[in-house]
Amino acid sequence: MKKKIRVIIILSGISIVALHVINRLITSAATVKELLAKEKSSYYTWRFGKIHYKKKGTGKPILLIHDLTAGSSGYEFHKIENELAKTNEVYTIDLLGYGLSDKPNITYTNFLYVELITDFIKSVIGKKADVLTSGDSSSIAIMACHNNAEIINQIVMVNPQDIGYSKLIPNKKSRLLKWFIELPVVGTFIYNVFYNKKNITNSFLNQYYCSAGKIEQTDIDAYVEAAHYADHSSKYAIASYLGRYMNISMIHALSKINNNIYIISGMEKANAGAITENYLKYNHAIEHHYVESTKQLPHMENPEKTLDIIQMYLNNSI
Repeated sequence: MKKKIRVIIILSGISIVALHVINRLITSAATVKELLAKEKSSYYTWRFGKIHYKKKGTGKPILLIHDLTAGSSGYEFHKIENELAKTNEVYTIDLLGYGLSDKPNITYTNFLYVELITDFIKSVIGKKADVLTSGDSSSIAIMACHNNAEIINQIVMVNPQDIGYSKLIPNKKSRLLKWFIELPVVGTFIYNVFYNKKNITNSFLNQYYCSAGKIEQTDIDAYVEAAHYADHSSKYAIASYLGRYMNISMIHALSKINNNIYIISGMEKANAGAITENYLKYNHAIEHHYVESTKQLPHMENPEKTLDIIQMYLNNSI
């Protein structure tokens, strides 16, 4: 019996070492091109870590907040930020846990990001700003604006989070998933397998883009890099995301804020119409527009048309 136990321990140790080596190789392969660090950028030292951001242009400030899925980062705005910077002071941020920002082993929540955005606008931008969100980060802007209307002017949301999903709280299954992903070595290996280049490519083909012919390999590589940057620490924010810890019911906040709110949706995104109608149900003043032949990332798939809509909305401000 002791001999069998010793053999099991030895084999388990070998397996753990092998997985650790595989994890390191996957990370190295995913980040070797260093696509996220090609432009001049800065860091804001926040209480939970350093926050990476880029500042471009002059004029009325606008803060760009990326989606919360694996591989998301400020990179997703690279096709529109330079044009926006011709008329605005543009800040493109990597949220804590994403991109080139620090990725501490903590539970990431909506309130955490509301605090981050609030502090960033006050400390870095220094004045009231417009906010452009992508995907699930819409709830961050809505809640931050509700908590402090003096920091945010207008909100433009590209394919905002489904209000119905935002109300879902962590349950036993989602908490277990978070715990499992956060496990050393084994959890990292599962994360690396699930968010490998093939699966991220499939996300571009099936969810992010409408036309496969418009997908650029560099964009896929940048998402892969963002999903694996800084070794295993890239998994912690995604563990909280999948565990539903970033969710929050924004219905009350949405119905109470008086700021101008605009929605831009990809015409071919599943349930885009129903999601928009749900927002209008709680705030009738919201304006909305669709970008034809796009899905989740119209600002990457059709940046020219999306940019026209964004500028039309922002230029109508008081």
